[in-house]
Amino acid sequence: MKTQTLCIKYETMMKFITALLIILFISLPQSSFAEVDPLQQGISNKNPGSDLWRAVRQRTVQIQGVSQVKTVDSNILINPQADKWTRFRINELTNFGLILLGSVLALILVFFLLRGKVNIDGGLSGNMVFRFNDYERVLHWVLALVFLFLALTGLTLLFGRTLLIPVFGHEVFSLLASSSKEAHNLFGPIFIVSLLLMLIRFVKKNIYAKGDLTWLLKGGGMVGKSHVTGGFFNMGEKSWYWLVILVGLGISVTGLILLFPNFGQGRILMELSHILHVIGALALIAVSFGHMYLGSVGTEGTNESMKSGYVDIKWAEAHHDRWAKHCHDNDLIVSADEFAKLKGTSNSPLNSVSSSVAELNK
Repeated sequence: MKTQTLCIKYETMMKFITALLIILFISLPQSSFAEVDPLQQGISNKNPGSDLWRAVRQRTVQIQGVSQVKTVDSNILINPQADKWTRFRINELTNFGLILLGSVLALILVFFLLRGKVNIDGGLSGNMVFRFNDYERVLHWVLALVFLFLALTGLTLLFGRTLLIPVFGHEVFSLLASSSKEAHNLFGPIFIVSLLLMLIRFVKKNIYAKGDLTWLLKGGGMVGKSHVTGGFFNMGEKSWYWLVILVGLGISVTGLILLFPNFGQGRILMELSHILHVIGALALIAVSFGHMYLGSVGTEGTNESMKSGYVDIKWAEAHHDRWAKHCHDNDLIVSADEFAKLKGTSNSPLNSVSSSVAELNK
């Protein structure tokens, strides 16, 4: 009897609770149960971590955050400008470099096919005059070789993805890129030191003088038939010297900014330094193609100056007539027979002649 009474009470209580819930459901506003589209209504989650991750994925704004690293820009977790710089570096800058270097090489080839080797009228005489001492030639070759090495490693880093990966694959290129980067950073300071020594050694002889502009307008004698005058260095050599010094110092400064990113420079300065570094290096490499061509096979008698330190007097008269006159007036010319006998002899009168000429050329 008691059990039956308890069941009746339980059923009555359940009916009461059910009726109460129905009444509450009906009394609530129907808009509270409307379906909400998160794309239309916006995400109401106020969790800072979720908001940060959402902004990181979208990369639409510069994201400020908190970092344990305390340095410049360390609180900027995402920098959208970096994506633009990366695309410019991979696409525009690489294409510009390929077009520039390819165009210069093509022009040199066309010049060689149309003009050929620039020979001395009447040929070389064999009579020589001293031009560069041992220190100057060693300094030139150190700077030149280090520059070529830096150019090779730099071009590997710049064009590797475009030119080398299709040929060697990703693994080989990864090794080349890593070694090129380390070697580039290691030899960079040597370039800076040799560049400063080159500036100190030759700055006096590369001051522009009367007649240099005429030399430039006549293309070093290639435009027109009249002779163009030149001193110890002509306008072309002076222009190359100042290009090497000024652009070289520019890429040295930007290189140091990239190599030591712990002197307070931020992301923007680093990105700008990288672009200027590459553009300056490409310009210097492009012009060096012409310098190497004219200094080796392009002009008769030029390469001897950096081999023995002497040049043929006919070569001097053709390219540096004012300096050649100075050599004639001071009796600084070594005959062909004497030069052939004394070349390479350590204890020879040739060395004393070299020393006296060096003093007169200062």
